[in-house]
Amino acid sequence: MQLITESQVSAVLTPAAAAQCLRDAFTQMGHGQASVMARGRAAGELEGATLTISAMGATLPAAGVLGTKVYSTRNGQFQFVITLFSAVTGLPLATLEANELTRQRTAAATAVAVDALARQDAKVLAIFGAGTQARAHAEAIRPLRAFDRVLVCARSGAAEFAAQIGGEAVDAATAAAQGDVIIAATRSSEALFDGALVKPGAFVGAVGSSKPAARELDDALLARAALIAVEWKTAAETEAGEFRRAAPGVIKPERVAELGALLAEPRQFQREDIIVYKSVGIGLEDVAIANWIYQQMQQQQQQGH
Repeated sequence: MQLITESQVSAVLTPAAAAQCLRDAFTQMGHGQASVMARGRAAGELEGATLTISAMGATLPAAGVLGTKVYSTRNGQFQFVITLFSAVTGLPLATLEANELTRQRTAAATAVAVDALARQDAKVLAIFGAGTQARAHAEAIRPLRAFDRVLVCARSGAAEFAAQIGGEAVDAATAAAQGDVIIAATRSSEALFDGALVKPGAFVGAVGSSKPAARELDDALLARAALIAVEWKTAAETEAGEFRRAAPGVIKPERVAELGALLAEPRQFQREDIIVYKSVGIGLEDVAIANWIYQQMQQQQQQGH
């Protein structure tokens, strides 16, 4: 079994490659060719530190692989590891250090959703947050449309982040009202903006939390959405605060669809339709990208010989 390090992951993985991996994996899922293992968690404490161990996974028979992702959380800091198994033999193939993979995979999944669901003429990208995921999302999404403005709203670091990417630091109302593609990538536990401000035809992605008590989008926006796209309905309904905390009747089941189904059988939307994408992260994403990295390592070894 091969050990693949963070430096090896960083050397081969790009936003475009990660997005293509996930486009393929979600399409397989949409055709019923993949299954997902729900996230499980156990918590504890040691010398005042809050500890959590979490696990998730997926089978991707069409890609010849299955796997699990396990990660520790200590006082809000994460460490990720993925183990891959062969679908042909059942034997373990590789274990990957997966911090960089996780950073890119969340943004890559959003990029797949943006590319499939956001309007082609989107010009203004608005990002809430200035941390790791906000930066990864800027990198992954900016090439997808001819954005002429990037707006950044964050509690801290907005001006620095905006300057680095040639954007503008703005307040929440401005970002919400002017964004054609809006990405919420924060650790906020409450809605970031008034959903009534969002313009018709906007795409809004919320990726900052997988905890039922935390939400970035309010009921006003969820009620306006023509579609709420999710990675996996089971995970969204269990883990997403937008679902768990929404008032009764706000999220109608017929307006919720899985990303894989939308890729397998694309739908037509009206120009004025608001599209919401809510991500909590699922094991399918980790296993698919880990498998791609493993295949790259195998090719490099063969070329080396």
